[in-house]
Amino acid sequence: MNRRSFLRTASLSALAASLVPGAPVLASGLTPANAHLASRQPAPGTADYTLRIATGVLELAPEKFVSTTLYNGDFPGPLLRFQEGRPVTIDIFNDTGHDEQVNWHGQQLPASVDGADEERTPPVSAHGHKRETFTPTPSGLRMYHSLVRAGSDLSRGLYTGLAGPVFIEPQHDPGAYDREVFLTLKEFLPYFTRVDDDTPFMAPGGMELPLVTIAANSDPGAGQVPPGYELAYGAFAINGKSLGSGEPIRVKRGERILLHVVNASATENRSLALPGHGFKVVALDGNPVPRPVTVPVLWLGAAERVSAIVEMDHPGVWVLGDLADADRAGGMGIVVEYAGATGKPGWQAPPRFQWDYRLFADPSRKPERPDEVIDLLITARQSAAHGFDLYAINGVPYDWGSMPVTCKLKLGRRYRLRLRNASGDIHPLHFLRHTLELTRVHGFATAGVLKDVVLVPPFQTTEVDFTADQPGLAVFCCHMQQHMDFGFMALFETV
Repeated sequence: MNRRSFLRTASLSALAASLVPGAPVLASGLTPANAHLASRQPAPGTADYTLRIATGVLELAPEKFVSTTLYNGDFPGPLLRFQEGRPVTIDIFNDTGHDEQVNWHGQQLPASVDGADEERTPPVSAHGHKRETFTPTPSGLRMYHSLVRAGSDLSRGLYTGLAGPVFIEPQHDPGAYDREVFLTLKEFLPYFTRVDDDTPFMAPGGMELPLVTIAANSDPGAGQVPPGYELAYGAFAINGKSLGSGEPIRVKRGERILLHVVNASATENRSLALPGHGFKVVALDGNPVPRPVTVPVLWLGAAERVSAIVEMDHPGVWVLGDLADADRAGGMGIVVEYAGATGKPGWQAPPRFQWDYRLFADPSRKPERPDEVIDLLITARQSAAHGFDLYAINGVPYDWGSMPVTCKLKLGRRYRLRLRNASGDIHPLHFLRHTLELTRVHGFATAGVLKDVVLVPPFQTTEVDFTADQPGLAVFCCHMQQHMDFGFMALFETV
């Protein structure tokens, strides 16, 4: 039974009748149209990096091209390597006809440069230029990407090719590997569908019946209206090339390869397996894990990152690819080729495996006691926003017209977010400018795993802690573009 059928059934047998109200106001207002005229030329001095936002053509495979918006004419955008604590200056040129935001995902930066309209970050104006200077932190695998509201426009925001990896060099690196390989996963040619193909991979048995009841009663249209639009894609790629079209990852037996994997998808959860090999996970979202563990499959929600060491001890020519046969055949994979090996790349399904953040936690630690707990109830109304599902936090879809502050925090206090997912979707939840510590997953207490994107399964509660150490505005949202665009956002302010 898929989640649509389940919700239809649940709506007929709900045990409570507490409707969650809410109505969207969908609008945006940015800088005046002529704001770019005085800012086209860069300020004096040399920037460390330059990013140019412009439409371009990407060759995924021979005779397979896509037209999209890119950084510096390619996908992914250039790898930006920063030094932790050393200021960096970046020139950003926008050759498109609309304002853009470059979000420095996973970094703890002032709202003035973080890259979000809701945080009042000045945008990179249409046909304009912006110079940003900031001090990169924390160390590890981060990313940069477009963060604008796309709505039904599949040529904007995360649906484009505007994404790239960032690696912030730590001040001390143990260096337990021979070399690094960066992989950025992405789908192209997006289109709308009514088919929901969510892949359950996180503790599907942990469903909480009270959340099912809330879900059924918060969506009076379930079973009465068609399912909301979902996203599907016509092409898949790693580092901008479909499987078999780009250069393989060439390795030698005995090498220890540190894979840095970025899921730059607008909406999709991704998996990766390499036949005959394991992945020793050393960091999640750029943050070292308390307990590195070797797993047969990597799972990454939208905007999640994983760093894992792979010992090259199984010679041959292999496909490093997604578990979904259709997506892998569509291009979501890359060839791994051992020195001296020949032949057609091989694929074998990995053993069954359940992804769980607690694998990488410190079992001896207990979460600290927070100063305050904030409850966030996530609900959805099917097809309620011009054919899209409408999402709400505590009954209220976000209002892009006024961009209100949802909750005020006190500087220095430790807060716990109790994320109650009363919807049939798995949500990659992201809190800009902050680091989250997982403190309860699938009903069990945990500690030590630090992330900036946390996957919350359907009808389950997940708890995360953070310290309000970033003054000013900060966005909390689902990182799936259409969820974010249709209500799933809140704005916090730390004073």
